[in-house]
Amino acid sequence: MSVNKLEEKQVNLHNYWEMSKKTIIKRNKIKKRIRTVVFGTKDRPRLTVFRSNKEIYAQVIDDTNSKTIVASSSKDKDLKLKTSNKIEVSKIVGDSIGKKAIKAGIKNVSFDRNGYLYHGRVKSLADGAREAGLNF
Repeated sequence: MSVNKLEEKQVNLHNYWEMSKKTIIKRNKIKKRIRTVVFGTKDRPRLTVFRSNKEIYAQVIDDTNSKTIVASSSKDKDLKLKTSNKIEVSKIVGDSIGKKAIKAGIKNVSFDRNGYLYHGRVKSLADGAREAGLNF
């Protein structure tokens, strides 16, 4: 491989990293701005969402005691996932977190979208939690 081709590959990789670095920084700014407003208490804990490329995770957190009350994810074995559609899986996870929270005695939560747009999988998870009986 010639030196020019090697340099070209390195530049392309560097440009890719810079682009993803910018998106990470942008999401962290949005996340920080949201967290100044959304805070979980014992009476009204915070329902937070983390979304990866393959999976989705949700937790109900009491920020005053820094404790996770209930959690659910698409990796849970007790969820019988019959579909590979990510939006439908998110709705099932939202339903699961809602049922677990109500079983733990929680009806009202503050929704923390964690810097993600309220669209697609995040919205589907929120709709599933609402259908299970959570208020936010």
